[in-house]
Amino acid sequence: VQVMESGGGSVQAGGSLRLPCAASGDTIRNDCMGWFRQAPGKVREAVAIMGSGEGTPYHLYYADSVNARFPASKHSAKNTLFLKMDSLKVEDSAIYYCAADQGCNSVVAGIGRYWGQGTQVTVSS
Repeated sequence: VQVMESGGGSVQAGGSLRLPCAASGDTIRNDCMGWFRQAPGKVREAVAIMGSGEGTPYHLYYADSVNARFPASKHSAKNTLFLKMDSLKVEDSAIYYCAADQGCNSVVAGIGRYWGQGTQVTVSS
């Protein structure tokens, strides 16, 4: 399974970005995918996690700091997870990573089997 993020970049505070994450390779049944981020000098934190039950995606977790600003959506047939980042703040600057696994326990714990290389998001004031 390969996981690939894209969509990062530089934006001014208040702007928006959309990050897609595509998982390809062997099909992961009942897969779980999540976005994480890590800022310099800080630990990696979960941003949004979505699972799939019988092909129907559902929201499992949102970080309080991004809840209403970063709606996540999932296209189960294409194994793609999207993170729409609105009203960006300087403190949202980080490398954003996508993780995937079968089942959500490992993803929620931050130890999903499959990870992308990350995409940089920089928000300037």
